[in-house]
Amino acid sequence: MIPAMPASAASSRTASVSALRFGRVAVTGVLAALILLGGVWGSWGTAQQVMLTKGRERGTVRVTRCTGHVCSGAFTPGSPGARARTVVKIAQPVAVRRGRTYEVVVKPGTDEAVRSGPGGVLYAWVPFGGALLLASVVVAGGMRLTRAGWVLAGCGVALLTAAFVAV
Repeated sequence: MIPAMPASAASSRTASVSALRFGRVAVTGVLAALILLGGVWGSWGTAQQVMLTKGRERGTVRVTRCTGHVCSGAFTPGSPGARARTVVKIAQPVAVRRGRTYEVVVKPGTDEAVRSGPGGVLYAWVPFGGALLLASVVVAGGMRLTRAGWVLAGCGVALLTAAFVAV
């Protein structure tokens, strides 16, 4: 027969287990928040150009040349104050093809353009979609919040799938 623990030993063990559990949840919560913040930070550079278009040059680009990871073409203005340009560069994600025309927003002070419209918005938030997937593993595993982990994973998969379909 195993002797019973004194009441003070049992309560101190319970307190230390509770402190460790709180520490694990706090550390993994901070880690999940940092992952999500990094995803927003990675997406915002492009997303702000596409989503906050007031005062920016909007129009279309007819892609005539693609080299490496950059395509270029003539910019036709579509908003007041925009000027026509002979060459504008656009990053070549998977869906940019030579000979096609795309709606774009020109980054201020440059000759670089980013795709606009629903496809451009979704493509801009792809890094955040990846961060949602990564954070879901941290939340479900480290914080033991499996439902919240599944919700984060579902949102990440939905965002990435929508971007794939739209772009």
